[in-house]
Amino acid sequence: MVAARLLAAVVSEGQSLSRAAPPLLATLGDARDRAFAQACVYGVLRHYYSLSGRLEASLARPLRAKDADVRALLLCGLYQLEHMRTPPHAAVAASVDAVRGLRKTWAASLVNAVLRAATRSDPAPRGDIESRFEHPAWLVERLSRDWPEDWQAVLAANNAQPPLTLRVNRVRVTREQYLARLQTAGLAARAGKHAPSAVVLDTPVPVEDLPGFVAGDVSVQDEAAQLAAGLLDVPPGARVLDACAAPGGKSAHLLEEVAGNCQLVALDRDAERLADVAATLERLGLAAALACADAARPADWWDGRPFERILLDAPCSALGVVRRHPDIRFHRRASDIDALVAAQQALLNALWPLLAPGGKLLYATCSILPAENDAVVASLLETSADAECDELPAAWGRATPHGRQILPGEDGMDGFYYARLTRRATAP
Repeated sequence: MVAARLLAAVVSEGQSLSRAAPPLLATLGDARDRAFAQACVYGVLRHYYSLSGRLEASLARPLRAKDADVRALLLCGLYQLEHMRTPPHAAVAASVDAVRGLRKTWAASLVNAVLRAATRSDPAPRGDIESRFEHPAWLVERLSRDWPEDWQAVLAANNAQPPLTLRVNRVRVTREQYLARLQTAGLAARAGKHAPSAVVLDTPVPVEDLPGFVAGDVSVQDEAAQLAAGLLDVPPGARVLDACAAPGGKSAHLLEEVAGNCQLVALDRDAERLADVAATLERLGLAAALACADAARPADWWDGRPFERILLDAPCSALGVVRRHPDIRFHRRASDIDALVAAQQALLNALWPLLAPGGKLLYATCSILPAENDAVVASLLETSADAECDELPAAWGRATPHGRQILPGEDGMDGFYYARLTRRATAP
């Protein structure tokens, strides 16, 4: 029942999975029930197009819009039958029982009939492009154009469950020491391949089961996101701006890398998300100057003192993290991209004058679209005579004209883009 309500909230009401999930899942007292409901919802979202096609073929007529929760319940049932180890009779019985929780007892016979029929037949072959690749058609077409050699691997990675990757707070504990603590706790894990703080668990677990999580010894952060701190290379005591800081993982990592010895300003225009930054820093015992403001409008918040380092983790389509946030494939539209690019260019242009001569700005996105990445950086280089792009020699990702791109699933990482710009002391 909770899974159906959460799925309906995301698909039919357009709510964000990351915001809708916690309060609904919290209504389940048993941790195993929460884990099952979460796995079911995430699974349905990853296989939504094929499951939806199968459901529509089994209905005599489409369900009404006001019965989106019943439709969601049916999708959850089909997912259990096709992709989980739930015994068929248990999946059918639990789904029928859940109808009562939705206060729509009229649907019990429908749910029973559809799911029982599904147990007696195999899924039909995937025909249309959306059912075949489990992505909206516009995105399949866009990725096949932008990444002609890699698009099918990207889509497959998006449909897979990502690993649980941790960032060890090396101010408190070494990575080797933390790996030993995980082994003692019976949690199999390995060191990340590229980021010196990264630890990858073989099997995801709730954060409360991680040794030292509450005390701030470790945080959850994908290895690709952990690369930002090393690329920015903050000198001790430097004045640093994290321009779009929420939810605070990169701000915290920057502070950890210099043991708190820098003047960090963490900015975000969303007060609720800025509160997440504050909570993250508090758990880790770190401090920064927090400001709720629009980074694209420095006149509203900047005190006139330049920054030696700026991190611009720009708002983007987030198409590199679909595997972690499968609802993105429903919320994102092709028409969003141009507006996002305009906002990214505005941010970069507004922040560039705030960088001290000789300083460095790291432009980052969790997008895999060149329009949001290299093209945005190229625009700044064309208009700013004092900007030059640093080469990023690295063993991860692939070189692009102005930075490096990681595609989803490469070395187990999320999709990320990085470009580092240095402000010349004088224009040539």
